[in-house]
Formats: sequence, structure tokens, C-alpha cells
Amino acid sequence: MRIIAGKFKGRVIKFPNSKLVRPTTDKTKESIFNYLVHSIDLDGIKVCDIYAGSGSLGLEALSRGAAEVHFVEKDFHISKTLQENITSLGSDNECKIFRLDAVRFSKLAEHDKYDLIFADPPFFKDDIYEVVKNITDKKILQDEGILLVERSIQTQKKDQENFIREPFRRLGDSLIYIF
Repeated sequence: MRIIAGKFKGRVIKFPNSKLVRPTTDKTKESIFNYLVHSIDLDGIKVCDIYAGSGSLGLEALSRGAAEVHFVEKDFHISKTLQENITSLGSDNECKIFRLDAVRFSKLAEHDKYDLIFADPPFFKDDIYEVVKNITDKKILQDEGILLVERSIQTQKKDQENFIREPFRRLGDSLIYIF
């Protein structure tokens, strides 16, 4: 896995050896960021990467100009790999890891407002619906901000019922929802 563009272009991101983590492919990440660069100015923004895993999405945003990235990853061993990735890029001052589950973080994050939030849960983890509701209800996202959720094609019906929207785009077996 690598960073696609920006100041860290080409740098390798370590991937944790865990069944709990499903990496966003480089092709999917490239499609997501092709959309984002035309939708939001990444320079100087505050980003949150929920269900962070290796931190691939948040670190890509940092590479492309984000000023600050908060990562949410509850698993201790996975968050150790994430910390190694942050440190290898010399970005400890721009990044913070919250070792909380996504629901708890989204309930407690009232003091922070983000310009961009990534939520890439394990494909069949349904707590994403509560996380999205908390983000919306607590106004964690800036008024002009973007919440991007990656899900499986297999969860589409349930996702549409809960998100009350169609997916923005299909990328392989992933569906992208934009809020």
C-alpha cells in the first residue's frame, strides 16, 4: 500500500497483520481522492479517519495538504502499526490517534469539527449507522464538510434504508456514500 500523491507520494504504508482490517485498495483510494480534489480544498483542513486501520485515507489527505488528522482505531495492535506509519512520515505533530471504538468517539467528539471525515468500517459492521447519526446530530462535520463512507455492495439495501440515500459511486465491490 502506498501514498498516491502529495508531499509523501510513493511512500509505503505498513498494513497491520489482522483479520479486522480491510485495506482500501490504491485504485479505490485514487478514485475517492479524484472526487475530493474537485469538491473540497484539502489545504489546511482538519480530517478525521474513523475505523482508521493503517491510516491510509487520513495519511493520503495529510500528504495532499491537510493540516491535522485525527485517527480513530480501537485495536491496540492495529493502532501501533498506525503510529509507526505516522512516525515514518515525520507527522507526529499533525496527527492524533484516539483508541476508542467509533460509536464512543462519535458520541464524545462534540468539541471537534472536521472538514472531512472518512468512515471505512469493516464491511459488515453495522455500528456505522449510529456513527453517521452521531456525526450528524452532534454537528461534528463543518457545514461545508464532507463525510465519506465506504461499504460493501452486499450491504447496499440495508445501507440505503439506514442512510436514506443512494450510494454516490460503486468502485469494485465497494460502495461510496457521501454526506
